[in-house]
Amino acid sequence: MRGLGAGSLLPLLLAAAAGAVPAFPRLSECPARCSCQIRPWYSPRSVYREAATVDCNDLSLRSVPRELPPATHTLLLQGNDISGLERGELGYLRNLSELDLSRNAFSDARDLGLGDPLRLLSLHLEENRLAELPDGSFPGLGELQELYLNHNRIRSIAPRAFAGLSGLLRLHLDSNRLRSVDSRWFQELPGLEVLMMGGNRVDAIVDMNFRPLGNLRSLALAGMRLREVADFALEGLRSLESLSFYDNRLAEVPKRALRRVPGLKFLDLTKNPLQRVKRSDFSDMLHLKELGLTNMAELVSIDRLALADLPELTKLDASNNPKLSFVHPEAFARLPRLETLLLNNNALSALHGSALEALPGLREIGIHGNPLRCDCVLRRLRGAGSRVRFLEPRSTLCSEPPELRLRRVRDIPAGAMTERCLPHIPAASFPARLEAEAGRDVELHCRALAEPEPEIYWVTPGGIKLPAEGGSGKYAAHPEGTLEIRGAAARDAGLYTCVAHNLLGAATRSVRLLVGRSSPAAPDGPELEVLESQPYHVLLAWEPGPAAAAWNLTWAAAEESEEEGSRREAARIPAGMRRFRITRLRPGTEYRACLRAAAPGAPGRAACVRARTKEA
Repeated sequence: MRGLGAGSLLPLLLAAAAGAVPAFPRLSECPARCSCQIRPWYSPRSVYREAATVDCNDLSLRSVPRELPPATHTLLLQGNDISGLERGELGYLRNLSELDLSRNAFSDARDLGLGDPLRLLSLHLEENRLAELPDGSFPGLGELQELYLNHNRIRSIAPRAFAGLSGLLRLHLDSNRLRSVDSRWFQELPGLEVLMMGGNRVDAIVDMNFRPLGNLRSLALAGMRLREVADFALEGLRSLESLSFYDNRLAEVPKRALRRVPGLKFLDLTKNPLQRVKRSDFSDMLHLKELGLTNMAELVSIDRLALADLPELTKLDASNNPKLSFVHPEAFARLPRLETLLLNNNALSALHGSALEALPGLREIGIHGNPLRCDCVLRRLRGAGSRVRFLEPRSTLCSEPPELRLRRVRDIPAGAMTERCLPHIPAASFPARLEAEAGRDVELHCRALAEPEPEIYWVTPGGIKLPAEGGSGKYAAHPEGTLEIRGAAARDAGLYTCVAHNLLGAATRSVRLLVGRSSPAAPDGPELEVLESQPYHVLLAWEPGPAAAAWNLTWAAAEESEEEGSRREAARIPAGMRRFRITRLRPGTEYRACLRAAAPGAPGRAACVRARTKEA
């Protein structure tokens, strides 16, 4: 026993006395250059024991050392250059429970030399050169509970590749070269509890892909380039508790598929190109405890009732989303156990106080790293926050107004903030231009917060006003401020303007839509004409040019309009109007009227026309 040291001897004697581990061999029986020790070991079911371990890692071995100690429980051979084992080569190791052959040179599963029954519980083959798994790839391993095949080159798996592994609990297939998932792989694995498949280039999960896995508890589908999850893709996963879609290409929450796993407790949708979290995205998920919605480059808003009726949800993480500028005041409803809300490092200018008032169990909130406007909207949040702990309060700072810039939100009394304020449309969520493919549906998102709550409408390049919940055919305007353009064509290209207004005023932002990477030239300005002339009034009409939130119409008698400093009458005309009647004119007089977009610096020239009133 010399050489093991006093620290290793005591656990060995205790374990041997209890009959848990056979006596470890004399030091002379340890293979040259390898290390033989008693080490702590946990079984796949987390049962602890002291295990006789032979460590031959990173020795550039081309074959397994001969005459290993018969009492070997764990054999570590990772980081060598072994490409094959002789059939039955390890059969004499009756106590072998874990075999680590990771980072070797295996290219064919048949070169593992398996066949004679082994009592292996864990087999590590990650980071080898395996390219395919034929039927019956792992004979003689009926007691195997863990199989690591990740980071290989596996392109194909035969339907019965895992035949005989009915006791397998964990299967790691992540970071290979699979292009699809076949449910027949899993028919031989009725007891599987953990499946890791991330890092394969699978763009769709089809119906019934995992149906045989009724005991599966954790499924990781991260980094797979997934674009589609079929409605019944998760059918049969009645025991599933944890599901990860991290780092995929899902543009929508796969809500129909998620309804097939009502027992889900942990869901990660981090790093997907979602633009909105919508109402009913997470309906019927009555046992969900934690939800991850972080690092989404395109996420703009969390809509009304997007997170509702989740009675067991305790943590929501929606942080690090650079365009997330709007959380609807009624985004949360009936979340009695939500304790932690993380909204840090987004583009939020405010979080409405009513959002917190709907969370009776909230204990902590993170909103640092946002461009917060310490005005009327944040006033309610500040007042409701007395029972809630702010995470990193020293970093939770005001961005506006100028007099409060860089002040800590917690240090500002609610009374120091205004009670009413103008609408604000965050620039972070509103691109200056957007390119779209012809024939595809396009969504333009506009969000605003204010007190009183603002109303939102859109103005099309043709000057058509589209109020919330309005539009038909080509356009649909949704209540939160999203404009949907169905089947975008080249004629739909142009400048679209969002207008958010309340009693105090209005805010506008515009986005130029390009369809098919090209856009028709915008008209220089509106086309103005005279429809009717009477002694005391003139009726004007126009075909709009570039989109505008409103129009300015000016007029004066023609002989006076040329004089410097002459007085002109003016009217501000809301977007969507195409006619205007100028009244209180003098009979028999020629007038000059000009129409231009109201916003300063708006594109396009003014349109002018002359009209003569009739004699009385």
